[in-house]
Amino acid sequence: MNRIRASFAVLACASLLALAACGGDDAAPTAGTSPSATVPSATATSPTPAPPTADAADVVSDKQLCESAKQASDKMREDLVAAVSSGSEPSPALFQKILSGLQNEMTRVADTGASDSKVVAALEEFGAEAGKAANATDPATAADNPAFEKAGASLSKACKSAGVTATF
Repeated sequence: MNRIRASFAVLACASLLALAACGGDDAAPTAGTSPSATVPSATATSPTPAPPTADAADVVSDKQLCESAKQASDKMREDLVAAVSSGSEPSPALFQKILSGLQNEMTRVADTGASDSKVVAALEEFGAEAGKAANATDPATAADNPAFEKAGASLSKACKSAGVTATF
């Protein structure tokens, strides 16, 4: 029974971890500015067009966000499978590390997208659910809940609309 639970937890965490690695290289352009705060004020009142252009160029498209999420998902799945295949039962600390990393990565990736994007909203929701599970006493069990599954389904749907097929 523990092996089945561990297998499910591993698969759930692998999906979460995949999202955590989203957009690893895309974050660098946005480090110096805040697109959502600068673009509206600059286009509405600022006579200098340079900041909105730079900020707009820094925003990552929904398709790029989803592609990064999918790549991250694949990588995390591999890492989780490797941990489970080692022969020992994955510890709560391992799941906490995975889920915390997922939360941090989802937040970071979401920050590189447009503030009004459905993909960004789904990334933020998924990251928040990962954070809740990571902070639980038993992260693997906490990740196995309807809200987390719904957040993953929402992200999958948003990515499909952006032209990327992925399951989170």
